[in-house]
Amino acid sequence: MVKEAYKFAIPPLGAGAACLIAGWKWPAAMLILLGLFVFYFFRDPERTIPSDPGLVVSPADGRVVEIVDETFDGTMGHRVSIFLSIWNVHVQRAPVAGQITDVVYRPGRFYGAYRAAASRENEQNVIYMHTPQGSLVFKQIAGAIARRVLCWKSKGDTVARGERVGMIRFGSRVDIWLPMESEVVVRRGQNVKGGESILAKWNSTT
Repeated sequence: MVKEAYKFAIPPLGAGAACLIAGWKWPAAMLILLGLFVFYFFRDPERTIPSDPGLVVSPADGRVVEIVDETFDGTMGHRVSIFLSIWNVHVQRAPVAGQITDVVYRPGRFYGAYRAAASRENEQNVIYMHTPQGSLVFKQIAGAIARRVLCWKSKGDTVARGERVGMIRFGSRVDIWLPMESEVVVRRGQNVKGGESILAKWNSTT
């Protein structure tokens, strides 16, 4: 459970208890259910992290909605986009072991996170990573409902594969950009788990 859950769950639970004492059963039930849902949303389960250094794991839970080849910062690569519904775990994890070389916040719009335009135009944190196998980038992208992206790491931090790096609140999108030399093994429409599901493999020449 992410500690931040208590800040959002306690108020509706407290209000629900007060309504229950006052005899307002329906408002009490709705508020208590809301508080319990917030605890559910902020869950943070443990994951089994693959140990093979040649693997890139998913940075987020959700469904793969796009796999495209495109340029990023002037270099061609593979982009894999993952859509997170409100039912998914919203903690993001490092897709590889390595060093975070930069974290860039980009203000923007709040399009629905399922739309392709969200990758370019929505508010986001862009996290750059370097590893012995190569460099990659992944983005925490806000959606129409999720309007707060939180990164718990900073430039210069070293992280392990699958280590928790941040969270997006209430529905969102996570993109990962990989160099062309890598091999994407995930499929569009596939459901993935952060830190556990394999998205790609490093090419031995990278």
